Amino acid sequence: MAASTLWWVLAGAAVALELVSGTFYLLMLALGLAAGALAAHAGAGVPVQLVAAALVGGGAVGAWHLVRGRRPAGLEARANPDVNLDVGETVTVDAWHADGTAQVRYRGAQWTVSHAPGSAPSTGLHRVREVVGNRLVVEKI
Repeated sequence: MAASTLWWVLAGAAVALELVSGTFYLLMLALGLAAGALAAHAGAGVPVQLVAAALVGGGAVGAWHLVRGRRPAGLEARANPDVNLDVGETVTVDAWHADGTAQVRYRGAQWTVSHAPGSAPSTGLHRVREVVGNRLVVEKI
């Protein structure tokens, strides 16, 4: 079997493993394996093929790690409106209890709400900031 064929088979295996595992890093390593295959097609020796694969694959992994590190951290699921559809909805609080909670009617059921940290409990219209367990954390609009 030609060296380039082995490199292409390894690159294909890395892509297949990435599809199963969902890690983007295996695609970066597959780029390195493809660079080794291209070096083999160019007639380079095995040491040059290994160096090409290591430099391209390692460089791609390092670059992807830097790109991911610079992205702002995503919201937790309990406060992310893409995950929890209650976040951002509005409820009306008529009265607060002494323990800092209130009962509101929301989506056809009674819900316990608490005010967001740093905000004073007041009556009126509130926006759901996050959902903690079966409790809505709200802030005044």
